Amino acid sequence: MIPQSFIQDLLARIDIVDVIERHLTLKKSGANYFARCPFHGEKSASFSVSPSKQFYHCFGCGVHGNAIGFLMEYSGLSFIEAVRELAQQAGLKLPESQPGSDTAPRITSASEGLHEVMAAAAHHYREQLKNTPEAIAYLKRRGLSGEIAARFGIGYAPDDWQGLRKIFPSYEDKQLVDAGLVIVAEDSGRRYDRFRKRIMFPIQDRRGRIIAFGGRVLDSGEPKYLNSPETPLFEKGRELYGITQAQKAIRDEGHALVVEGYMDVVTLAQFGVCNAVATLGTATTQHHLQTLMRFTDRIVFSFDGDAAGRKAARRALEASLETLRDDVTLAFLFLPAEHDPDSFVRAHGAQALREAATHATPLTRFLLDTLSDECDLGTAEGRARLVHEARPLVTRVAAPLLRLQLVKAVAEAGMLNQGEVEQAYGLKPSQPPRQSSTSHGGRFGTPRTPRATTGPRTRPGSAVSLLLRLVLQHPIHATRLPVDLIPADDTDGTALIAIIDAISIGDLDPGCNLATLVEHFRETPHASTLSKAAAELVGAGFEDEVIEDLFDDTLRKLQADAIEREISSLTRQARERGLSSAERYRLADLLIRKRQPPSLGKH
Repeated sequence: MIPQSFIQDLLARIDIVDVIERHLTLKKSGANYFARCPFHGEKSASFSVSPSKQFYHCFGCGVHGNAIGFLMEYSGLSFIEAVRELAQQAGLKLPESQPGSDTAPRITSASEGLHEVMAAAAHHYREQLKNTPEAIAYLKRRGLSGEIAARFGIGYAPDDWQGLRKIFPSYEDKQLVDAGLVIVAEDSGRRYDRFRKRIMFPIQDRRGRIIAFGGRVLDSGEPKYLNSPETPLFEKGRELYGITQAQKAIRDEGHALVVEGYMDVVTLAQFGVCNAVATLGTATTQHHLQTLMRFTDRIVFSFDGDAAGRKAARRALEASLETLRDDVTLAFLFLPAEHDPDSFVRAHGAQALREAATHATPLTRFLLDTLSDECDLGTAEGRARLVHEARPLVTRVAAPLLRLQLVKAVAEAGMLNQGEVEQAYGLKPSQPPRQSSTSHGGRFGTPRTPRATTGPRTRPGSAVSLLLRLVLQHPIHATRLPVDLIPADDTDGTALIAIIDAISIGDLDPGCNLATLVEHFRETPHASTLSKAAAELVGAGFEDEVIEDLFDDTLRKLQADAIEREISSLTRQARERGLSSAERYRLADLLIRKRQPPSLGKH
């Protein structure tokens, strides 16, 4: 583990604005800096970076965190890798082990050795391609230039059962098996290369590190495509081929194009369509969609127009329902039956493919068209079936406005009204906006003056919630909170108690900033509560001139609440079984204190 003292020192030395400005163009507005969010497609700058709190928050998609979290999310780094990168920027040396421990593990990622193995194998395959005329001829026949082959790191695995022994003298090394490069025969224990006589396509993560390979046969052998197995580096349901090369083009084009194979991605790039990615021998997953939604608000799936293509599109649709947001569009491009993206772009050109993607079928239309094809809408039974079949799909849609649109569309197709469909689906009826004389102004039509923001946009619902946010903004206030006064009956209370405890025993510096405080609790049950509360403070924190009075008033309220709870408890006890003399004296004292203004000196 990395010592918490090192993390606190690191976050105190670096400036989150400098860290993020290496990757985004920030513009100052008021006390904060703003940019277009890199984690979801948007046209306005809703990504806010607070230099005072050393925290970022997007008001569009809700993503938030400190400098470490930004590098993990943006660059796909592990926690240790992000800390190491920040330490290098700050000129700090990463500690090798916990102080005073000879047996503590080194601060290295368990996957680093496998990354090195994969990089060496990729270099070997590229070198083999240069010396294999047969493989070069195949790529030329597919219309690929040397530039595109180099851009995607394409190589060749020779027809050699132990070809990797040339670069890995320790061919018996377990890492070769763990990386998926070598197979051990179950019967004989003999080792041999997984990939032989195949064009090799390196699969990279978002950071550009090679985590797996895909291989395509040169002849008519089977299987036509062979992927690496799942390994500590590679989980095919999470990765997309070509994502490293496509990130910038996706942002520039305004949409991502999802195709089915490596050759489609590479060929499209050869023709100038560089925003394409491919799934890796698996159906589209929520992880795929979440990755793409970090770069764009429009995702277009390209499928063959045959039955298999429409079946694949249906699976992609179902995978998306619980992931999509109201600001994201999912569309389906069905090419003519005789074409896949590779052949279509060769026959009609890149511009024709771009235009086809622009006019791709939106998710709602595809869903209703699919259901309509299965139901006879000319009969009551057919319309009832459509409404019935749509229910498990519509009710899974997480985006509220999109779900409302689908409910209305299903109601129209089924010749019902919206309320009837909502009742059939067990959905809460949508409430129309209320009309009032003050909806556009004051009582006499005078326009309302917006109130100045003096706290989070989401106002905390209790005294404990408010105190937690005040402490997050100024951790020094935790030293003035009596821990036994904080109720531990909700997540805000337990998180506040944890902060008080950490400061009281010296694990956390009361002079730290918000980012450091949140980071201290990263791997604890309080991480989510603190992170969400911190995000509320970015761009809408408490004004310094009112924070002291607000803190005192809230603490008094907490003391009054504690007195009220104890009075209620003793009163209930008096009714049920009576009170001892000490308890009666305590109740009388509490009733007197209830009528007096609370003192911050005792409780």
